[in-house]
Amino acid sequence: MIDLASYLGLFAAALGAATVLPMQSEPVLVGLLLSGKFSVSALLAVASLGNTLGSIVNWFLGRGIEKFRDRRWFPVGEKALDRSSRWYRKYGKWTLLLSWMPLFGDALTVVAGVLREPLLPFTILVFVAKTGRYVVLTLITLQIVG
Repeated sequence: MIDLASYLGLFAAALGAATVLPMQSEPVLVGLLLSGKFSVSALLAVASLGNTLGSIVNWFLGRGIEKFRDRRWFPVGEKALDRSSRWYRKYGKWTLLLSWMPLFGDALTVVAGVLREPLLPFTILVFVAKTGRYVVLTLITLQIVG
């Protein structure tokens, strides 16, 4: 039961960290890795899936929120949204390989939704980026401990 709760906690932390919520999943993953009680591949899979699904939430948020961009409460200024959109259009969907980056990556996934990036290529590129970050973090953690 505790194992399942640990995996669910990692999944929730990874999902939340990929959204606009102020969360981090890396300490949870490192803690579980250091415990030595869990399958490394299962931890990587759970963290990657959760983080990718969080980015998909951002994509849907981007798809639906742009219609409110002229409202006073809209969280991003007109200039910032236009600048982000121009940058995304200039460099294209491959910028999603930077979606692993703190703060910037989350905004990028919202912009991809606003600009109607197709969901399948979005998901594949984000999954590659997010998994790559967790693999590097895992290798560093295990090398330091080992």
